[in-house]
Amino acid sequence: MDFRVEPEFQKKLDWMNTFVREEIEPVDLLFPSASAMYDVNNKKARALIGPLREKVKAQGLWACHLPPELGGKGYGQLKLALMNEIIGRCSWAPTIFGCAAPDTGNAEILALFGTAEQKKKYLQPLLDGEIVSCFSMTEPQAGADPKEFTCKAWREDGEWVIEGEKWYSSNARFAAFYIVMAVTNPDNAPHERMSMFIVPAETSGIEILRNVPGMNDDLDDGAHGYVRYENVRVPLDAMLGKPGEAFKVAQARLGGGRIHHAMRTVGVCNRAIEMMLERAVSRRTQGRQLGDHQFVKGMIADSAIELEQFRLLVLKTAWMIDNEPHGAARTHIGMCKVAMAKVYHGIVDRAVRLHGALGTSRDTPLAKMWMGIPMLAVADGPTEVHQVQVANALLKTAQPAPGLFPTEHIPTKTEAARARFGHLLRD
Repeated sequence: MDFRVEPEFQKKLDWMNTFVREEIEPVDLLFPSASAMYDVNNKKARALIGPLREKVKAQGLWACHLPPELGGKGYGQLKLALMNEIIGRCSWAPTIFGCAAPDTGNAEILALFGTAEQKKKYLQPLLDGEIVSCFSMTEPQAGADPKEFTCKAWREDGEWVIEGEKWYSSNARFAAFYIVMAVTNPDNAPHERMSMFIVPAETSGIEILRNVPGMNDDLDDGAHGYVRYENVRVPLDAMLGKPGEAFKVAQARLGGGRIHHAMRTVGVCNRAIEMMLERAVSRRTQGRQLGDHQFVKGMIADSAIELEQFRLLVLKTAWMIDNEPHGAARTHIGMCKVAMAKVYHGIVDRAVRLHGALGTSRDTPLAKMWMGIPMLAVADGPTEVHQVQVANALLKTAQPAPGLFPTEHIPTKTEAARARFGHLLRD
């Protein structure tokens, strides 16, 4: 495996690194609210990021996750991973580079399954950054478990009718359209019960019961919609894919997205380690610099080693997606998802402690990083689900021991070794 890139692309990465640090990180300070990133009517924020987006486009780096036919570069996952490592340093970078979730995944779904009219009305404005969208899947009683979903849809008078509730539908209050998962085939197997629909935000019957704030949001500035669909009617061609194919459609948007989230986590962890290093040579305690204390050296070393291990896992997974048959990287994608929150937690925790009381305040980015840890453990499927998936994949390769004792039973293996080589050991 070779993770190197050609010199021309490395120059792009170098430009991104400087651009994100010098021109996008300040935007996080001026517009710290997460909702500002998705509110296309926030004129001040849009006026600020507009010229930055133009600089990205001038470099040919806008929406690079897209295939060439949709205006992207057709980069493989390895190159996208290296880009997302830089983009992950700050909150506004995905919006300015045209790759913010959930719009990226929703664009892929529309590109694959949308009608020509839907692509014109929703996909192109989404790709251009003129509108934002919402992925409405999880439910209040079920979380992300599709076997427990109750929001349903049925055909009536030449239309689809959707009824039920959805939970944590991010950006619902800003979205021009929702992609909604609903049960249409209740008697099918669990992963063949649901279908996916595109629902314009202005459709009658959509009610946002609450805008739920995340841990790092102000209480009055939530952006995760608790949504009720009551007699919501959409045309028959609003279905994306075929009846019962919602799970298949959803998977089309998740694999690459998980890798991008993982590498963005590498980026923010790099920033935390940079803060640790600066702190270690800037502060003194017990008559010495922080960095002269063994405990601090251990915290720095552990953080750097854990991040390097995780980064290599993600790059290997990206390489596998690019170079091996479809689905071959599934287990490794799950490994990335499981490791992501653990590595992030360990590094940010050490960075907070190294900064003392300052680290527990909102005077540094560490507070925001800390409050993002739980989200990483549940976004794109709970960590525990991926642990089970990884274990199941490995267990399928295992064979039971042929006899009473394990194959690594030393007395048994020693006896076999003597039987094989005993004649050479005789005097």
